[in-house]
Amino acid sequence: MVRVGLTTERLVRAGAELADEVGFDRVTVSALARRFDVRVASLYSHIENSQDLKTRIALLALEELADAAADALAGRAGKDALAALANVYRDYAREHPGRYDAAQFRLAPETAAASAGVKHAQMTRAILRGYDLAEPDQTHAVRLLGSVFHGYVSLESGGGFSHSAPDTEESWARILDALDALLHNWPAS
Repeated sequence: MVRVGLTTERLVRAGAELADEVGFDRVTVSALARRFDVRVASLYSHIENSQDLKTRIALLALEELADAAADALAGRAGKDALAALANVYRDYAREHPGRYDAAQFRLAPETAAASAGVKHAQMTRAILRGYDLAEPDQTHAVRLLGSVFHGYVSLESGGGFSHSAPDTEESWARILDALDALLHNWPAS
């Protein structure tokens, strides 16, 4: 019998909290069952398996990030919008490291197409319209921005910049300046 109060949404949110505490890679159905002090079998009426749980956590993280990005981008353009989007990713990774990792989880193509990941691409493309980039350069720029944002966040969260000067805040600001300059002066094909 399913314990009263367990819902798919509650389990996914608890899984996301667990991911922030112990790391997304350590989230399992059995770890989640221990959190609720129930048997693993009690969770299977709400989630199929660990893959399903991780997919649902990834979808939650993508949605939270998209909502935060949309709020941050409202009324902004150009470098201001670029910095706002970059800071959303960086701040989210600092506040929710497990969820941030979950947002990078590989989803099935049909799941990805229906996820908030599409909103992320649309928001990035909206920023790039201010830089007057046409296709295929716009796609290259979306990939560049994603690589820089996620790469920096990953290196920073892993301690990759903690043993040298200058301060990571200074580097982040300079990187955003450099990206803005690059986008304004995108090389011709």
